[in-house]
Amino acid sequence: MKAVLTIAGSDSSGGAGIQADMKTICSHQLFAESVVTALTAQNTTGVYGVEEVEPAFVAQQIDVVFDDIRPDAVKVGMVSSPAIVRAIADGLRRHEAAHIVVDPVMVATSGSALIASEAVDALVAHLFPLAEVVTPNIPEAEVLAGMAIACPEDVQRAAELIAERCVAATATVPDFADSDAPVPAIMIKGGHGVGEPDAADDYLRLAHGEHIWLRGPRIETCNTHGTGCSLSSAIACNLAQGFAVDVAVREAKAYVAGALADGLDLGRGSGPLNHMWRYGPVPC
Repeated sequence: MKAVLTIAGSDSSGGAGIQADMKTICSHQLFAESVVTALTAQNTTGVYGVEEVEPAFVAQQIDVVFDDIRPDAVKVGMVSSPAIVRAIADGLRRHEAAHIVVDPVMVATSGSALIASEAVDALVAHLFPLAEVVTPNIPEAEVLAGMAIACPEDVQRAAELIAERCVAATATVPDFADSDAPVPAIMIKGGHGVGEPDAADDYLRLAHGEHIWLRGPRIETCNTHGTGCSLSSAIACNLAQGFAVDVAVREAKAYVAGALADGLDLGRGSGPLNHMWRYGPVPC
């Protein structure tokens, strides 16, 4: 059985973060492992508290996972401070981790901020060069690219600017300055909508510069808690099983679309997806 490691924050409501990641991994019939970066007190209506894990303990979790059941892919989600970013990057380099997917989580579905502003530069400099795929949504891509995104052409331009920022940032980091650090594939998720109102089209810029639009219908639901977490975890699952990046992303998009369309309705706010939708209807 292939193993996939999620490095992220815990969601006490079970809809996002590590809990969503592990449900996604298990739904792909893979073995789920976890490294906790933060504890959150949250539910479908918002995030009410965050407690960071000490960077040294984050590093220790990574070491003991890799020393025993080595993961075939890694998903990195909520990382709230530069020190934790560096601890993760050091650990993944130390263990020569493969198939890393970075979801640069900045704001929860409810609108609550989840990352310190100074951690964004650390993400780009230390984690993006290790990643095979990076999966910002449109608001996150706007922060990373330093521009507003209002149309499909803006999405493509933002992806190019993020790629350029990766190259520029790694040139200033001693670990990468003397190496040809690769640019990750960049998937800008279209759930926030910049094109046709009934479409949810995602954009994928592959590492060598090829670009692909991933077309899909917009699924009318207010229950989207954990969508980004689930998508990035599904991509990691597909990479662990040997899929090429474009195929891994397409399959992950289809998985999340099915989980949204299933129509699970829990909580008083933005509810979670049904991660197990492929296994039949939820019993009444």
